[in-house]
Amino acid sequence: MDRTPRLSRHQWIALDGLAAIAYLVVFAPGAVIGADVPAGVAVPLMLLIGAPAAVRRLWPVPVFLLVFAGSVAALAAGVLTDPFVAAAFALYPVALGTRRPRLPAKVTGAVAVAILVVTSVVGTPHGIWPRLGTAVLGAGFLAGAWTGGQLVRARRSEAARAAAEQAQRAVTEERLRIARELHDVVAHSMSVITVQAGTANHVIGTHPTEAQAALRVIESTSRTALTEMRQLLGVLRSGAEGVEFAPLPGPSGLPTLVRRAEEAGVRVELDLRGTESLPGGIALSVYRIVQEALTNVVRHAAPARCEISVIVKGGQVSIDVTDDGRRAGVSAAERIGADPNEQTRPRMPPDGGRVGHGLIGMRERVLVYGGSFRAGPRPEGGFAVSARLPLTP
Repeated sequence: MDRTPRLSRHQWIALDGLAAIAYLVVFAPGAVIGADVPAGVAVPLMLLIGAPAAVRRLWPVPVFLLVFAGSVAALAAGVLTDPFVAAAFALYPVALGTRRPRLPAKVTGAVAVAILVVTSVVGTPHGIWPRLGTAVLGAGFLAGAWTGGQLVRARRSEAARAAAEQAQRAVTEERLRIARELHDVVAHSMSVITVQAGTANHVIGTHPTEAQAALRVIESTSRTALTEMRQLLGVLRSGAEGVEFAPLPGPSGLPTLVRRAEEAGVRVELDLRGTESLPGGIALSVYRIVQEALTNVVRHAAPARCEISVIVKGGQVSIDVTDDGRRAGVSAAERIGADPNEQTRPRMPPDGGRVGHGLIGMRERVLVYGGSFRAGPRPEGGFAVSARLPLTP
């Protein structure tokens, strides 16, 4: 970040005033003494040229026209000895504020360089045309001032455009992050709720106790989901007073996810090693990746057996979630002890239907940290998700 102190508008105007005084001190005495006109004419002309430059930032165009007209008059009277230095100084803010110049900066820059080079090589005319050299050299100074103002304006416009694009990218990335978080929360919770609601619906007449247990899971899951959604949506109004948010989830919250998945008919084995001191961003990514992978198991493979491994070793976090796929011939009624001949709810899509926003979201989380991600069916059956997150860039 650029921490260079910037001058205020009043400070710049004060510097312009000092520049105007310096111009008068350097050029006015010689112009007045060497002029062929009385001092009563030379002094006002020099003041007309030098003094307005102090307020060039307040009224750029009027100041330039006044200074330029005074310079031409002084040149014609034989008072001006400098090559339109004050006029070029006054022209700079005019060029800086002109959005669509008629002459491009490259053209005026080439003209300025050509005039200065030719003048320095050939020299100023002497004899009866001594003022012509001053006029030619002054044109070079004016062209140079115009070119400088246009180039600075273009650079500032480019910097402002880049800053606006960066701000827009930041807003877009934040929206995508919030959308991804909401997807993970909603997808997991709704999958569990759907499974439990289907179970309760099919056994409420024959196994009311099992139905009541499923409804308790639905209540608990929906409460947790609402809490997380309130926290995520609160990011959009984080400036509001009195709003407190719970800590972001991490590996320590995985046992809760496992318990919900087991209530939905998935037998889970969880292996956590060295996850206690993970950075906040990586800890959240680990939680969300496992959450989405486990959601896919509940949605597409339950009842099934699932193994989850999260190991921190060798400067990286290894995440592996595997399942053995849907067990053929085992219905939801058999899993909960109901009558096998009773009509059961429709089965979920097979493993091949898992590719969607969930896997894309997991891959994006991994790529943010420069890690690697793989997901797909296993040769022996089931599905596997594997992610590696480096702890250091």
